[in-house]
Amino acid sequence: MKFRTLNRFLGILLSFFLFSCASDLDFNQVNDVKIEPVIVTNLAYFDVLANQFVTNGAEQNVIFDGPTVDVFNGSFFRQRLKKVELFFEMENTINRGYSVDLVFLDRNNQPVHAINLAIPPYSGKVNKVTKTEVFENTQLDVLKRTTRIAFTMTMLPGAALSESSTGSLKLRSGVTAYLVVE
Repeated sequence: MKFRTLNRFLGILLSFFLFSCASDLDFNQVNDVKIEPVIVTNLAYFDVLANQFVTNGAEQNVIFDGPTVDVFNGSFFRQRLKKVELFFEMENTINRGYSVDLVFLDRNNQPVHAINLAIPPYSGKVNKVTKTEVFENTQLDVLKRTTRIAFTMTMLPGAALSESSTGSLKLRSGVTAYLVVE
């Protein structure tokens, strides 16, 4: 008895699938597709030891020429870029304060934007400074003109450093790019 009931039920269920309705497909909907991908990547990293700020016994200001960032100048990004967030994290374990300038340069090495980070001296506990710079609307055009970022680190007055000084100044940075693809 149970086997007949099951067969009858499966037969009714199968008939629903055989006689179901289907609407016409609208392939023009592909023209209305809009996706908004987010790309996250590293920008720059460095780890400068305290003794690298000393040359022949004399303290030095250190200038780092940063990475090329002309990826935003390509036609794909120029047309689809909606917003960019640049994240910077500096960690100082040197008993000396620093001023770090990030200068955004165009193709002619002319500054188009600048960011300053004030890094206090190390005092025995975690010493991190973070900054997020957001580029959208007119600021996004500034970023699209940028081809390089120059990093300039200037030591602030404080305890003298020597070639045996310990600690380091680390930079980690990343890019989050928001795109619109239609």
